[in-house]
Amino acid sequence: MIEPTLALQTAIRGALVDAPGVLALVPAGNIRSGSTRPDKMPCIIMSDGNTALHGHDYRSQRTAWVYLDLHIWTLDAGQDAAKEIAGAVTAALDKPLNFKGCDCDHFRVTRSTFPRDPDPAYGHGVLSVEAFIRWIV
Repeated sequence: MIEPTLALQTAIRGALVDAPGVLALVPAGNIRSGSTRPDKMPCIIMSDGNTALHGHDYRSQRTAWVYLDLHIWTLDAGQDAAKEIAGAVTAALDKPLNFKGCDCDHFRVTRSTFPRDPDPAYGHGVLSVEAFIRWIV
Protein backbone atom coordinates (compact mmCIF):
# COMPACT_ATOMS: atom_id res chain seq x y z
CA MET A 1 0.00 0.00 0.00
CA ILE A 2 1.04 3.55 -0.57
CA GLU A 3 1.22 5.95 2.36
CA PRO A 4 -2.19 6.13 4.14
CA THR A 5 -2.77 9.80 3.34
CA LEU A 6 -2.27 9.12 -0.37
CA ALA A 7 -4.58 6.11 -0.17
CA LEU A 8 -7.28 8.30 1.39
CA GLN A 9 -6.80 11.07 -1.19
CA THR A 10 -7.05 8.51 -4.01
CA ALA A 11 -10.22 6.97 -2.57
CA ILE A 12 -11.85 10.38 -2.04
CA ARG A 13 -10.98 11.57 -5.55
CA GLY A 14 -12.42 8.36 -6.99
CA ALA A 15 -15.68 8.85 -5.12
CA LEU A 16 -15.95 12.50 -6.19
CA VAL A 17 -15.28 11.94 -9.90
CA ASP A 18 -17.87 9.11 -9.84
CA ALA A 19 -20.53 11.41 -8.35
CA PRO A 20 -22.72 13.15 -10.95
CA GLY A 21 -23.81 15.72 -8.36
CA VAL A 22 -20.21 16.81 -7.81
CA LEU A 23 -19.26 16.76 -11.51
CA ALA A 24 -22.25 18.99 -12.30
CA LEU A 25 -20.56 21.66 -10.16
CA VAL A 26 -16.80 20.95 -10.49
CA PRO A 27 -14.95 19.52 -13.52
CA ALA A 28 -13.10 16.25 -12.76
CA GLY A 29 -9.76 17.85 -13.71
CA ASN A 30 -10.28 20.42 -10.95
CA ILE A 31 -10.46 17.78 -8.19
CA ARG A 32 -6.88 17.22 -7.01
CA SER A 33 -4.39 17.37 -4.19
CA GLY A 34 -2.38 20.51 -3.53
CA SER A 35 -1.67 23.30 -1.10
CA THR A 36 -2.30 26.69 -2.72
CA ARG A 37 -5.18 28.76 -3.99
CA PRO A 38 -5.95 27.23 -7.38
CA ASP A 39 -5.76 28.84 -10.79
CA LYS A 40 -8.80 26.97 -12.21
CA MET A 41 -12.17 27.26 -10.50
CA PRO A 42 -14.44 25.95 -9.23
CA CYS A 43 -12.24 23.29 -7.68
CA ILE A 44 -11.70 20.90 -4.81
CA ILE A 45 -8.17 20.64 -3.44
CA MET A 46 -7.25 17.94 -0.93
CA SER A 47 -4.64 18.97 1.63
CA ASP A 48 -1.56 16.91 2.39
CA GLY A 49 -3.27 15.72 5.56
CA ASN A 50 -1.63 13.92 8.44
CA THR A 51 -1.34 10.39 9.75
CA ALA A 52 -1.34 9.22 13.36
CA LEU A 53 0.12 5.71 13.36
CA HIS A 54 -1.74 3.48 15.76
CA GLY A 55 0.59 0.46 15.80
CA HIS A 56 0.16 -3.14 14.70
CA ASP A 57 -2.71 -5.47 15.44
CA TYR A 58 -2.40 -9.18 16.23
CA ARG A 59 -2.23 -10.11 12.52
CA SER A 60 0.73 -7.79 11.73
CA GLN A 61 -1.52 -5.20 10.20
CA ARG A 62 -0.48 -1.61 10.62
CA THR A 63 -3.26 0.79 11.62
CA ALA A 64 -3.52 4.57 11.45
CA TRP A 65 -5.91 7.45 11.81
CA VAL A 66 -5.72 9.72 8.77
CA TYR A 67 -7.02 13.30 8.74
CA LEU A 68 -7.23 15.74 5.87
CA ASP A 69 -9.10 18.79 4.65
CA LEU A 70 -10.85 19.30 1.33
CA HIS A 71 -10.72 22.94 0.25
CA ILE A 72 -13.52 24.09 -2.03
CA TRP A 73 -12.87 27.19 -4.11
CA THR A 74 -15.14 29.26 -6.34
CA LEU A 75 -14.56 32.51 -8.21
CA ASP A 76 -17.23 35.12 -8.82
CA ALA A 77 -19.88 32.76 -7.48
CA GLY A 78 -19.80 33.59 -3.75
CA GLN A 79 -19.95 31.55 -0.59
CA ASP A 80 -23.31 30.03 -1.54
CA ALA A 81 -21.67 28.22 -4.47
CA ALA A 82 -18.95 26.88 -2.16
CA LYS A 83 -21.67 25.65 0.22
CA GLU A 84 -23.54 23.96 -2.63
CA ILE A 85 -20.38 22.13 -3.70
CA ALA A 86 -19.70 21.15 -0.07
CA GLY A 87 -23.18 19.63 0.13
CA ALA A 88 -22.61 17.61 -3.04
CA VAL A 89 -19.20 16.43 -1.79
CA THR A 90 -20.61 15.41 1.60
CA ALA A 91 -23.39 13.43 -0.12
CA ALA A 92 -20.84 11.73 -2.43
CA LEU A 93 -18.68 10.72 0.54
CA ASP A 94 -21.61 9.30 2.54
CA LYS A 95 -20.88 5.74 1.38
CA PRO A 96 -18.03 3.22 1.62
CA LEU A 97 -14.92 4.37 -0.23
CA ASN A 98 -12.94 2.16 -2.59
CA PHE A 99 -9.43 1.63 -1.18
CA LYS A 100 -6.66 -0.33 -2.91
CA GLY A 101 -4.19 -2.25 -0.77
CA CYS A 102 -5.84 -1.46 2.54
CA ASP A 103 -9.12 -1.48 4.43
CA CYS A 104 -10.97 1.48 5.88
CA ASP A 105 -12.87 0.68 9.07
CA HIS A 106 -14.15 4.21 9.68
CA PHE A 107 -14.64 7.25 7.47
CA ARG A 108 -16.65 10.41 7.95
CA VAL A 109 -16.81 14.11 7.23
CA THR A 110 -16.27 15.65 10.65
CA ARG A 111 -16.51 19.40 10.06
CA SER A 112 -17.37 22.09 7.55
CA THR A 113 -16.40 25.73 7.66
CA PHE A 114 -16.61 28.60 5.20
CA PRO A 115 -13.91 31.19 5.92
CA ARG A 116 -14.04 34.50 4.12
CA ASP A 117 -11.24 35.12 1.66
CA PRO A 118 -9.64 38.59 1.73
CA ASP A 119 -10.69 38.92 -1.92
CA PRO A 120 -14.53 38.88 -1.93
CA ALA A 121 -14.56 37.41 -5.45
CA TYR A 122 -13.48 34.06 -3.99
CA GLY A 123 -15.74 31.61 -2.19
CA HIS A 124 -13.97 29.16 0.10
CA GLY A 125 -15.14 26.15 2.07
CA VAL A 126 -13.27 23.50 4.04
CA LEU A 127 -14.49 19.98 4.78
CA SER A 128 -12.47 18.00 7.32
CA VAL A 129 -12.47 14.20 7.10
CA GLU A 130 -11.09 11.35 9.18
CA ALA A 131 -10.47 7.69 8.40
CA PHE A 132 -9.15 4.66 10.25
CA ILE A 133 -7.11 2.55 7.84
CA ARG A 134 -5.55 -0.94 8.15
CA TRP A 135 -3.00 -2.58 5.86
CA ILE A 136 -0.64 -5.55 5.85
CA VAL A 137 2.98 -4.68 6.50
